[in-house]
Amino acid sequence: MMNSRRLRALVLHLTRCVLSKDRGAQLVEFAIALPLLMVFVVGIFDFSGAFTLKQKLTNLARDAARTAAADPASDLARPSTPVPVSVNDAYQSIDNYLITNNLNDCGITPASEVPTPPATWTYSAAGNGCPGNGLTIIINRFYYFPENGTAQAPSVNCTATAVAGQITVISTCVSIQYAYQWKFGGLSQLLGGRVGLPNHITATAVAMNEN
Repeated sequence: MMNSRRLRALVLHLTRCVLSKDRGAQLVEFAIALPLLMVFVVGIFDFSGAFTLKQKLTNLARDAARTAAADPASDLARPSTPVPVSVNDAYQSIDNYLITNNLNDCGITPASEVPTPPATWTYSAAGNGCPGNGLTIIINRFYYFPENGTAQAPSVNCTATAVAGQITVISTCVSIQYAYQWKFGGLSQLLGGRVGLPNHITATAVAMNEN
């Protein structure tokens, strides 16, 4: 018959075995859950940052389009002026907003060349620490907007497309493409795959020319 000392030793040995196995299982569970937890946390911050930037760019594109549309269109007929006042006003409102709100303007500079028809001015820059292609601003002062407003949303290039059988009015289209560096895409590889995400956050707005 087993004495009490041997019995206590056996119970202690079995307890240690159970505890060691439990610790091992916890480590395995933690190792499996950690990548998933990291992806969720980074995804929340990443997508919330992209959503906030999208809202800011949307409001900015609207304000810039309204600013240019409120200016007289007579400056567009002056070939001696490379960049019309209305276009420069829209550009300055965008650049000033970016700087005021601590958003990198990528070292963008005003355009200095006369555009080709239709009157679309493009500003682009990828310096000053901006990722990828940086920042692109497109301002089209001769964007054709259908009178009944049933046309599709403007393209990212602000390309004017007249709708057959509809009366169109001349408007101003402003498009902003801002490079966004995702962290979620790289972390998704921890789960065995890679998520395809856009390289830019884009916002486009149209305002009817008032003059």
